[in-house]
Amino acid sequence: MIKNDLFLRALKGETVDRPPVWMMRQAGRYLPEFMAIREKYDFFTRCQTPELASEITVQPIRRYGMDAAILFSDILVIPQAMNIEVQMKPNFGPYLPNPVRSQKDVDNVIVPDVTIELDYVYQAIKATKELLNDDIPLIGFAGSPWTILCYCVQGQGSKTFDKAKEFCFTNPLAAHQMLQKITDTTIAYLKEKVKAGVNAVQVFDSWGGMLSPSDYQEFSWQYINQIIEALKDDVPVIAFGKGCWFALGEMAKSNASALGVDWTCSPRNARYLTGGNITLQGNFDPSRLLSPPADIKKMVTQMINDFGKDKYIVNLGHGILPNIPLDHAKAFIDAVKEYKAS
Repeated sequence: MIKNDLFLRALKGETVDRPPVWMMRQAGRYLPEFMAIREKYDFFTRCQTPELASEITVQPIRRYGMDAAILFSDILVIPQAMNIEVQMKPNFGPYLPNPVRSQKDVDNVIVPDVTIELDYVYQAIKATKELLNDDIPLIGFAGSPWTILCYCVQGQGSKTFDKAKEFCFTNPLAAHQMLQKITDTTIAYLKEKVKAGVNAVQVFDSWGGMLSPSDYQEFSWQYINQIIEALKDDVPVIAFGKGCWFALGEMAKSNASALGVDWTCSPRNARYLTGGNITLQGNFDPSRLLSPPADIKKMVTQMINDFGKDKYIVNLGHGILPNIPLDHAKAFIDAVKEYKAS
């Protein structure tokens, strides 16, 4: 049994004294202890070495005591397993030297045996579970099929993902085949993560907001929903689409246990759009952690009051930025722990 199961109770919609709190990218580059490891090992070595991944995962928990840990990994381990080369270039980000741009490219992409290709992730989960000692739940994650496709086709990060969209709109048959291959791989991967011990999973649709509402349904949401349906009986699933407020109504009809909300959608609108029955997670602007700690505490308290303490998980509206001062991150976490319903 998990000693602090507040996060899992919020996912079930149970009444709580205060909402749980964790931060996207909490195991990362704003922490000096993370930077010390980064000096010694390159990005994918950190992901692929269970001892390093587990240590990085628990670093923020030791420092701040969040209510959930999220495994240190990357969404691009999926294309790597699918026979697509992915490099992580310093000061540049992901780089895929052979992007998927044609039917032939799609045909060459494999649906791998995830038990072999991604075994290092499951070993990292087991190592992390030992370090956490059942104190708090562990979250596993994957990128949405659309977000993964964006990188596979574009070949790198982008402000518009114009090449990815062009591929979908000019070659929809190949695009849907690619999306289905990513979906099948992701389902198998997340199921193995559950077997290894994660207590919940989150699907990150980082680039869903690039699509129009109708294109979102066609190229992103239907595939996320396949993942939710495949996992709903095994583990709670959180779906987070950045910039996807327009799809919240549709997403709320799914079997997701919770929906992530970014900072461009107010708590009131998020509750309204989702019908008020599903657990929501978010939506503090990550840049707002640059405000003075006293202001952060006031804003977090207001945010909880606006969402309501039940069916709510406090989080940022996207990942924590690398330039956030440590005491500001602490103010964010402490504000939730000190919360008293007025």
